Amino acid sequence: MKNYILIAFFTLITFTNCSIDGNETSEVITKTYWHLRNVSGGIAGVDNNFNLDEIIWSFNELTGNLTVTNNNTDDTVEDALESGNYSFSVTTDNTNKYLIINDNEYGGLLFSETELIIDQNITSSGSGADGFIYTFQRVLVIED
Repeated sequence: MKNYILIAFFTLITFTNCSIDGNETSEVITKTYWHLRNVSGGIAGVDNNFNLDEIIWSFNELTGNLTVTNNNTDDTVEDALESGNYSFSVTTDNTNKYLIINDNEYGGLLFSETELIIDQNITSSGSGADGFIYTFQRVLVIED
C-alpha cells in the first residue's frame, strides 16, 4: 500500500510540474542596453561605425542615471560620452522628445523597437546643421 501512495505522490508531482522543495521559478528580468553603432554629421561630416559592445549606454529611468561604457581607444574619433555615470531626463515639446544629460540638452530623440537616434540638430530652440547624429542598436539581456 505504501508503494502505491509513493507512486501516486511522484506521479502528481510529475504531472503538475511542482518541485519538492517548494521553490518557484523566478521572474525573468530583461535589461535594455543601447550600443552605439554610428556617429555621423558635425562640421567635418564624420561617419564613424562602431562594433557591437564597443560603446554601451544604459538608462535607469527610476534613478535618472545614465551609465556609459566607452571602450573606444581612438581619441580622434567622435564617440559621444566618455565612460562614466551621468544624470539624464527627457523633456517633451509637442510631439518631440529631447534628451537632457547633466542638465544640458543633448539632442532630439527618435525611437523604434530596435533603434535609438539622438540627433543634435533637433533642439527645443530650433534646428541646427552641424550637430552629430548618434545611432544606437537595442540589445536585450536576460538577467538572473
